[in-house]
Order: sequence, then structure tokens, then C-alpha cells
Amino acid sequence: DLFSPPPPSKEHPEHQQKKLVNMGLSTALAIALHNFPEGLATFVAALSDPSVGVVLAIAIGIHNIPEGLCVALPIYYATGNRWKGFLWGCLSGLSEPVAALLGWAVLANAMSQTAYAALFGLVSGMMVMISFKELLPTAHRYDPEDTVVTYSVVVGMAIMAISLVLFNSLG
Repeated sequence: DLFSPPPPSKEHPEHQQKKLVNMGLSTALAIALHNFPEGLATFVAALSDPSVGVVLAIAIGIHNIPEGLCVALPIYYATGNRWKGFLWGCLSGLSEPVAALLGWAVLANAMSQTAYAALFGLVSGMMVMISFKELLPTAHRYDPEDTVVTYSVVVGMAIMAISLVLFNSLG
């Protein structure tokens, strides 16, 4: 069960809780930074073609659900407080519309395609590093028999691949 308590650890419980909170907060920061170019891209796409903007907003909204879980679950496990996890997950996602409006106001006329590409590349690299160095090792620590983690990663990659193919075929 995904929401059952984690298996006992050899680490001191306070140290383990601190590590989970730090992981949740660092993930929240990375996702908040990751949401900046997404929000900006969605807003700019909607300005140029509202139908593309709507499709992009829906796609980004769907993929924000697992992002929020990546923030909320470590905080929930560390604190036992669902509302605290939910709040941090929401805060990391709310940075997207705020950043879109601020970014558009400041950068809309100054951003080139190369700048967008560089920004997306840097932020994507940050997310990949957090996934490999923190999220996956922690997931394996809480699922030592690997009953869920590997399957979830493969399903997530398949969903992303299918969504990219569908997005390219629509565009």
C-alpha cells in the first residue's frame, strides 16, 4: 500500500524525518523553478494560438499531478501531516501561473527560441538530477522489494513518450 508507513530504518527517526523534509523542500524548489519556463511557454503559446495554449495548459496540468506528489509525499511521510504535504505540493505548482505572468511582463519581448531552449534544458537537467540522486533512491528505500518503483518509472516514461507523440501529431 502506497500510503502505509515506511519500513523501519537503521537511521535515527529524527534524522530520517529531516532528510525527507529536505528532499521534499528541495524538490519543491526544483519544481517551482521547473514551472517557470512551462508557465511562460504556456502563456506565450496561448497568445500566439489559443487552441495550442489550451492543449499545452491541459498537458502541463496533467503532469503537474505527479510533480505535486513528489513534493507532498516526502513531507507527509516526514511530518505525518497530509495538509502540510498538500500545501507544499500546491505552492510548488502555484509558482507556474505566477511565474508565467511575471516572466511575460519582464521577458516576453526579450526571449528568443535559443533562450527558451537553454532555459528548458537547464531546468530539465535539474529535474533529472533530483530524480536520480534523491527521488529514486528514496523510493527504493521505502520499497525495498521493488514492488512498485520500477513499474512506476516505466509507466511514467511510457506516458511521457505517448504524450510527446500525440502532441507532435497534433502540432
